[in-house]
Amino acid sequence: MQALEQRENSIRENDMKENIGALMRMYSRYLQGKGNGLAVASCGEWIYESPVFAPSENGIFPPDTGYRQDRLVYIENGPHPVLCVYGSFPAPWQDYGLMYIGNLGDAIRSWRQTKNILFLTGAAAMLLMSFFLFQLLNIIFRPLRQISSTSAKIANGNYGSRIPVNGKDEISSVAYHFNLMAGQVETQIQQLEEAAKQKQQFIDNFSHELRIPLTAIYGYAEYIQKALISEEERYECTQFIMSECSRLQNMAYQLLDMALLNGDEMEENDCSIKELFTRSEKIMHIRAAEKGINLTYLPPQDHIIRGNMEQLLILINNLIDNAIKASRPEEEIRIWAYSEGSHIIVEVKDHGIGMTKEQTAHIKEAFYRVDKARSRTGGGAGLGLAICEKIIQIHHAKMSFTSGLGMGTTVKLSFPNCLSHHIQAI
Repeated sequence: MQALEQRENSIRENDMKENIGALMRMYSRYLQGKGNGLAVASCGEWIYESPVFAPSENGIFPPDTGYRQDRLVYIENGPHPVLCVYGSFPAPWQDYGLMYIGNLGDAIRSWRQTKNILFLTGAAAMLLMSFFLFQLLNIIFRPLRQISSTSAKIANGNYGSRIPVNGKDEISSVAYHFNLMAGQVETQIQQLEEAAKQKQQFIDNFSHELRIPLTAIYGYAEYIQKALISEEERYECTQFIMSECSRLQNMAYQLLDMALLNGDEMEENDCSIKELFTRSEKIMHIRAAEKGINLTYLPPQDHIIRGNMEQLLILINNLIDNAIKASRPEEEIRIWAYSEGSHIIVEVKDHGIGMTKEQTAHIKEAFYRVDKARSRTGGGAGLGLAICEKIIQIHHAKMSFTSGLGMGTTVKLSFPNCLSHHIQAI
């Protein structure tokens, strides 16, 4: 009886295996086209293996019969990696287990391709971003480099360098104000250079003006001392020495006047043009008569300007004296005043030798003389118009010249009408 039961169980088990094999073959055909397979184990042995991937041929063994949980197994089978998932059946078939075999080759290849694509895309994106970032930083820091470069140029003496200003951002604002600062520095440097040039020219001219009369004085004094001369010659020598000393004295007085004009303040009051003309005529009439020149003061209205009468008298007399030196006998010099808008105009006109445009441009410089021989003979040192320019600046006025060779010269003085503010000296 026992043998019969064993035989019956054996037959039933064989039928079970055949039925399971038939069922698995159906699924295997379905999965075979996808590269996947199935395997069934019973009592620790494979009772069915998919022809696509046989576990026994690849060293995969079913779990122990007592294992009742799923197991995930990844096996690297050369170039064909697979994923095996094993699970046990519920009772009463707990001795049976099913393993699903999935081909990971395509997935891994796809993952590797995706990884390579992502890597290459990321590398390209990083290179592209690096390029654009470099360009952006180059644009952002370009004004700073320009500021640095321009600063270096200015430090090396190129004060005309400027930074191009584009846009309205903070850096453009810095560049704009830097250009303003550079412009101010350039202007200050130019003014300092011009002032230094004028001072050097003043020193050179002053030295020249001193050297000529001192040389002449020394020569005549030595001649008197060492030579046997008559009383008449001695008188002529001493007369020349006195004349040169007088010219040096006049130059010293004029330099003193210029120094006084550089003071901090001056006394100011209401000055009548009529009184100014009257006082000037009394002084300059004799000087003009000595050269046979007609000096005509046209009666002005009683215009009032704010200033210092003594300085205004020096101004008018210097201009008239220059006109006398430039005029020939029997010629006329006219002085008149009139109102023009909010200004009082005083003009001095002669019909003398006149000046060129180049001479007119330098006429206000200290020690500059249009006709050096004539000025030296007349005792002039070329300081008269420099003093006039100082007085004009102190009175906030303007002085202009209209002249031409052989056409005479007209000097136009323009004063503000009734200045009420305190006048500061330059």
